[in-house]
Parts: sequence; structure tokens; C-alpha cells
Amino acid sequence: MTLVGRTRERGVQTLSLDATDTRNALSAALVGELAGALADCAGDDGVRAVVLTHTGNTFCAGADLRDPPHPDALVALLRGIVELPKPVVARVTGHVRAGGLGLLGACDIAAASHDATFALTEVRIGVAPAVISLTLLPRADPRAVARYYLTGERFDAAEAVRTGLLTVAGDDVDDVLEPVLEGLRKAAPGALAETKALLTARVLEAFDQDAADLTALSARLFSSAQAREGMTAFLERRDPAWVL
Repeated sequence: MTLVGRTRERGVQTLSLDATDTRNALSAALVGELAGALADCAGDDGVRAVVLTHTGNTFCAGADLRDPPHPDALVALLRGIVELPKPVVARVTGHVRAGGLGLLGACDIAAASHDATFALTEVRIGVAPAVISLTLLPRADPRAVARYYLTGERFDAAEAVRTGLLTVAGDDVDDVLEPVLEGLRKAAPGALAETKALLTARVLEAFDQDAADLTALSARLFSSAQAREGMTAFLERRDPAWVL
């Protein structure tokens, strides 16, 4: 079964997360297939830019708790988006949770419709947004990140734009993205690659400095007794034991 759909129009390759049964959660299989699709785009001269989008009402529900990817694989996927020598544009028309926000942070431009919702829910299942901090902390407002990391609150697209987690939002995300994609089509491929390298240098510094430590932290937290209780409670649709 294909988990990532592929279409192309005038040099813009669209990759669509298509695991609707799991709300496009980041399973080992989905992470691997998306990484492969991005690698194909990197080596294809016919691709000017990539749009990362989704089917169903959820862009990405975060890590698949039944089949989570290895933290190293998630790091490699996020770095692959950041290092891709072509702009990657997120197109969101649904919900984004936890690790899905790491994908948004890795993209160069992120757009959503006004009915999209966002939440960094890791603390509610007993872990922390460790690996995805590699793409979120260099880009987003520190005060806003502190609030939403610590509380797991849900927020809307306007707040996501204000905090730097999104570039732009509108009633119709395709209307919002039309001038963006036209602009990318008019840009020279080599100039796009060099400009993206300028823009992502600080994000890649975070990978070089912190990826190993954050990967170890993620592995330690996911194997903890607290995480086992949190994930079991989530799957059983009940509150974990620590809720007051």
C-alpha cells in the first residue's frame, strides 16, 4: 500500500501523506516512504519545488504509537526536508499534532486554511517534543513555544502564523499558495538552492549540535514508565494517572 501520493504540475511535485486510517501518523513505514520520495525529488531536474500535503482531515497526528519510527529515522527525514536543494512548501487543510509540527518546521514555507488546528501534545502522553525541536526552536517565537510545549493546548491557524509556526493562512489555502508557487516557478533553480542554503544554515546548525542528544532523550522518554502509562491511556481513551 502506498502511503505517499505523488502528482506533478508545471514543475511542482506534490507529495501527499495518505495514511488516513492512522490520521497520517508518523509510522516507521510512512517516514521511510516520505524520505524516499523526497530523495527522488532531490535528484529530479524536473522538480522546481515540492508541496507537502495530506489526504483526510489530519495533516499529521504525530508519532504512530503502535509503530513509531526510530528517532534516527525521524531526524533523517526532517534533515532531508531542510537540506533538499529545492523549496518545500507545506499545504495544510486539517489538524496538526505533535510530530506533525516538526514537519511544518522543516518546510521552507507553510500555509494552512483557517480551519486547521495545531497542538504540541507530547507532555500529555508523558514525553517531550525532543527531535522536532530541531526544526521548531530555530524558527518559532520562544515565548509561544514555551506555552504550547508545556501545556499541550490547541491553537488555531492565526496563532500559528503569529508564532512563526506557519507562514500564512487563509480561507482557501490554494488561493493563498497560488502566488507562492508561481513565484517559485519563475525562480532560477540554482538560485533557489543557494538561497535556501542561506535560509536554513541556522536550522542545520541545530542538527549538527543537538541531534544526538535529542535523539537519546526521545528514546529514553519513550521507553519510560510514564510514557507507557500515557500512551496506554491515549489508546484506551482515558486520562492518564497523573491528571489532577
